[in-house]
Amino acid sequence: MLVLKKLLAEQINSGASDMHLIVGLPPLLRIHTCLRPLDGADALSQEQALAFVREMIGDERMARFNHDRDIDFSTALDGQGRFRVNAHWQRDTIAMAFRAISDNVPALDSLNLPPAISGLVDLPRGLVLVTGVTGSGKSTTLASMINAVNLTRASHIITLEDPVEYVLHSSKSVIEQRELGSDVPTFASGLRHALRQDPDIILVGEMRDLETTSAAISAAETGHLVLSTLHTQNASQTIERIIDFFPPQQQNQIRGQLANTLRGVVSQTLFPRIDKPGMVPAVEVLVMTPAVRNCIREDRLFEIPNVITTNRSLGMQSLDSSIRDLYMNGFISRESALAQASNPDRLAKTLQ
Repeated sequence: MLVLKKLLAEQINSGASDMHLIVGLPPLLRIHTCLRPLDGADALSQEQALAFVREMIGDERMARFNHDRDIDFSTALDGQGRFRVNAHWQRDTIAMAFRAISDNVPALDSLNLPPAISGLVDLPRGLVLVTGVTGSGKSTTLASMINAVNLTRASHIITLEDPVEYVLHSSKSVIEQRELGSDVPTFASGLRHALRQDPDIILVGEMRDLETTSAAISAAETGHLVLSTLHTQNASQTIERIIDFFPPQQQNQIRGQLANTLRGVVSQTLFPRIDKPGMVPAVEVLVMTPAVRNCIREDRLFEIPNVITTNRSLGMQSLDSSIRDLYMNGFISRESALAQASNPDRLAKTLQ
């Protein structure tokens, strides 16, 4: 018989980043990007799935889950680890996805990130975005950035998360973490009220709609450092996505606001390492300069990749140049490098 605590312990002990529980299948673990069934485990039944979800969220949120058919939350295993969880319905049965979250926030300089990212957390105000697909390490990077501030200066930091992933303990800074659903109804609502709570830094889990995006830009305009994420793969796509949130008649105004408030975009892609077990990020970095501001204001986003390429001395780097460096240093395979490249043909020539 499957026992939830034993399954979560197995996820931690195996080093799996994710676990999937789907009715009719044995538990599936994702280890270094590869999905495999848990050895010797029985298939999950609908009755077990219902019991697992109720055990984690209680009867009140269970009623909401049955109505909405999806719910995000976090859970913990007796001090051994924490998990971000999504429970949902599929084919009239319950399925769950567990993302393991380390109890320890890694140091920013341990993540193999470009040095320019350390400078972004020292900014007094503005908007900084960390982007990438699901599972690209955005949450870890943001938690490490926040903790770098926490360990070095006295600031008031408010995070709005869905759900809270890394638990951050106040050190030199004071940190308040608010979770959607239990502490705050929406990102936009949390942002509006945060401005009345004397914050220095606001972390918004995701800029997922017009209302949240507008509130985040406004918060950055009023003298706060705002950190957030989007599910985009590079800097120019990130800026385009933000502008596209707004109706056409507002887009010129938003271009001007973004040009004034955006301070940097960090776009991540994770690769399996070939030199040792684990993952390593390829990172595109856009730092705001007068040339970048002009590209945004004048709707010339197609020029941003060239601006990044020609400004390495300012800490900028393109995704493909980062991938090339990882390959040349023996961290990733040629196949992985070309599979994730923005321009595989051009990268293939440079790898020769």
